[in-house]
Amino acid sequence: MRTDRQTFVIVGAGMAGAKAAETLRDEGFDGRLVLLGAEPDPPYERPPLSKEYLRGEAEREQSQVHPAAFYAEHDIELRTGADVVALDPERRELALEGGERLAFDRVLLTTGAAPRRLSLPGTELDGVHYLRTLADSDALRARFGAGGKLVVIGAGWIGCEVAASARQCGMDVTVVAPDAVPLERVLGPEVGAIYRDIHLDHGTEMLLGTAVASFEGSAGVERVRTQDGQTIDCDAVVVGVGATPRVGLAEAAGIETGDGVLVDERLQTGAPGVFAAGDVANHLHPALGRLRIEHWDNALHQGPAAARSMLGATDAYTRTPYFFSDQYDVGMEYSGHATGSDRVVFRGEPAAREFIAFWLREDRVVAGMNVNVWDVAEPIQRLIAAGRPVDARRLADPGVPLEDVVPRGVAS
Repeated sequence: MRTDRQTFVIVGAGMAGAKAAETLRDEGFDGRLVLLGAEPDPPYERPPLSKEYLRGEAEREQSQVHPAAFYAEHDIELRTGADVVALDPERRELALEGGERLAFDRVLLTTGAAPRRLSLPGTELDGVHYLRTLADSDALRARFGAGGKLVVIGAGWIGCEVAASARQCGMDVTVVAPDAVPLERVLGPEVGAIYRDIHLDHGTEMLLGTAVASFEGSAGVERVRTQDGQTIDCDAVVVGVGATPRVGLAEAAGIETGDGVLVDERLQTGAPGVFAAGDVANHLHPALGRLRIEHWDNALHQGPAAARSMLGATDAYTRTPYFFSDQYDVGMEYSGHATGSDRVVFRGEPAAREFIAFWLREDRVVAGMNVNVWDVAEPIQRLIAAGRPVDARRLADPGVPLEDVVPRGVAS
């Protein structure tokens, strides 16, 4: 396919978009390549925003996906502060804020997700923060430098990581969440209880089983009031109650959405020439069904896969979901996709925070999480890919190599 006269546009200059642009050039695309980002910064990685960058342990440049000179060197038109306001799939045209129109032959939507915002009294007060962008992390970093008391609303990944970072910076921290344990929806009650105890051991107050009712204060936030009538004095608040995919552009263009932009196995939408990847994409995984994954690893690999599909590749995107998290001195990697009803089997010592948790469905491993145990992500993923029943006793036995849990001779 001759591409030197074609224009490919990527809408969204985060990890998925930047890696897609890199891949297009690596795969030989020699036409015009435009990367549009709404934020003022060049593409950067988001995981440091709740961890080392937030704590002041890393500089801004360290979070960038590519060095500043990369885009010009690869003839990629990186345009920051560029808001796309409309997409016309039939005319193959984008409209930008300010009136500019940009024609394309293929377009990739990597518009990401936005923090879910609370509609409660006091949310407009100074000191009530959300965390998604470098600017958000900068504002929180300054708050951490001033010390005091932080209240975190939500006990998902963002809430837990911010709480850990704030404690490591010397702040007093209270986490408020309606769930019985942190991360309950992702990890279930047993593993979630381990994370609750990790936070308690580091001096974080966990106010669980209740929700926030309002934020109170004169000019800035001074108190959080819960639905069961408790009040918590504070100097700042971070709200981390999930994210919603940025589907407005696709939706207005008549492209099918539903918890994200719906794409097929190749990351193509129902509109010819329009693809989606990263946090915004609801992908039809050949083995796991429809998934929308809001994690760094997914953006890292799905953006390039979409780029290859834009160039005509027919391979399905089949990567096993993977993510990681660091809280205090506890690091973890999670592979697969489990539900709350799946059975949990432990290998190692959960009390010592060195273990692997496996989630089993009909005796098959569907997910695994290694906590302070390293170099096991690949064998865990092979267990998941095998899709075969395993002996739970052998799975739990540290003396049995993970490679030997699936009987020899069983094809994956």
